[in-house]
Amino acid sequence: MADAITARAKNYPQWYLDVVKEAGLADNSDVRGCMVIKPTGYALWEKMQRGLDRLFKDTGHVNAYFPLFIPMSYLAKEEQMAEGFAKECAVVTHYRLKAEPGKPLHVDPEAKLEEPLIIRPTSETIIWNTYKKWVQSYRDLPILVNQWCNVVRWEMRTRLFLRTAEFLWQEGHTAHATAKEAEAETLQMVRVYQKFAEEFMAMPVLVGPKTDGQKFPGAVYTLCIEAMMQDGKALQAGTSHFLGQNFAKAFDVTFRDEQNKEDFAWATSWGVSTRLIGGLIMTHSDDNGLVVPPRLAPTHVVICPLGKNEAERAPCLAAAERLAAELRALPRDDFYGYEPIAVKLDNDMKNSPGHRYAEYEVRGVPVRVEIGPKDIEKSACAVARRDVPGKDGKQFGVPLAGAAAHIDTLLRDIQKALYDRAKAYRDRCTVTASTLDEFKALFPAREEGDEAGAEMLKFVYAHWDGTRETEDRVQKEYKATIRCLPFDGEQEPGTCIFSGKPSARRVVFARAY
Repeated sequence: MADAITARAKNYPQWYLDVVKEAGLADNSDVRGCMVIKPTGYALWEKMQRGLDRLFKDTGHVNAYFPLFIPMSYLAKEEQMAEGFAKECAVVTHYRLKAEPGKPLHVDPEAKLEEPLIIRPTSETIIWNTYKKWVQSYRDLPILVNQWCNVVRWEMRTRLFLRTAEFLWQEGHTAHATAKEAEAETLQMVRVYQKFAEEFMAMPVLVGPKTDGQKFPGAVYTLCIEAMMQDGKALQAGTSHFLGQNFAKAFDVTFRDEQNKEDFAWATSWGVSTRLIGGLIMTHSDDNGLVVPPRLAPTHVVICPLGKNEAERAPCLAAAERLAAELRALPRDDFYGYEPIAVKLDNDMKNSPGHRYAEYEVRGVPVRVEIGPKDIEKSACAVARRDVPGKDGKQFGVPLAGAAAHIDTLLRDIQKALYDRAKAYRDRCTVTASTLDEFKALFPAREEGDEAGAEMLKFVYAHWDGTRETEDRVQKEYKATIRCLPFDGEQEPGTCIFSGKPSARRVVFARAY
């Protein structure tokens, strides 16, 4: 419950872990670096899946599935990818265990694979090896495929949802006849991610290209969405990559164009993962627990009938059942994913009202309705909104006759209020540094693992000379990286505050997860 949650201002990293635990989202598993996603956490992921999947299909994409295991030689074919993922790969070398009397279970040395298999860290290589069989003519293009799956990246330092050795994600992989089509796809998909982040997650994001030092291994360039968490750190929430012809050349994926000339296909890939759940937590939640935007809430409304005895409870329960039915019967629209409003009727009277309310508060249910004997006398109910804790967010005397419509409007208001609050916070914590001294003051030296309170860090716009050398130096000295070159940023020439060389524009520096 809320009293088990560390205050954000006291220790932000611990606050995050406490919210994950108390809201029942995930546990650490016995496998180092891996997590168990609990039902509440998985229900949140399912809502994200459904919302994203609809956006993908609305833009012409279809789902498929490719193998978990990738021959090591495939990864080696694309040099940048091999170098970028080599340290994170989990490798399968044998295919059988041996059980012998009196000996512990062990790997059968005679069951060694002819070629080691990589547990997919990402699927470009095996997918493009498959596309070689699918593509012969321009008529076979474009291929617009997405897959929902798990991947493994052997991270040394892990944190639930944000960075784990195994995680869930989607990865889109498309093939096109021209560079123009592939680049249009790359831009389209980062805009899809922006739409999902802002309209579903209520999480404002910056959109733009990564630097060459931060781009995806094997990409010509990477576009991204970057969000600010409540501690001022950045979270890379989604990426879309223009891969050029790199993978087509590595796997010999060619086609005959309309002039019957042979060419290599043009590629993109794009993905988001369960780290979005971490982003949602750190964008909206508070010291009382999880806060979930209504468009992604597994449960939109909980109704709590009250009463000291059966005689008092019966009419309250009947009113609660009627209200639940009215809510579920409301018109289905895009806001709810064309599904009924998800209503939980809590008729468990074993615990006190305060205990019941606290449970739904810590789990982030957007709206709580209370119906007690005094409410029944007035044909009314009390309605509390999760995004405004305490008395300020509670409305008494809401007529039962119009309560369903009132709650529907309230849920939509909460969605907008969460976005507006997050954007106002980001804007307040975004500053400009015009000198190196200003920059140093904004990124104080701090040992990794130090406690960090809310609003300790900021997004900093500063001039950069465009070189990898300067970018690497800043990362080493200040633990800050260039998050992106925002599309909507001003193209103002100036002088790099680190090297004194000319700068074409300001870029966004931040410390990041």
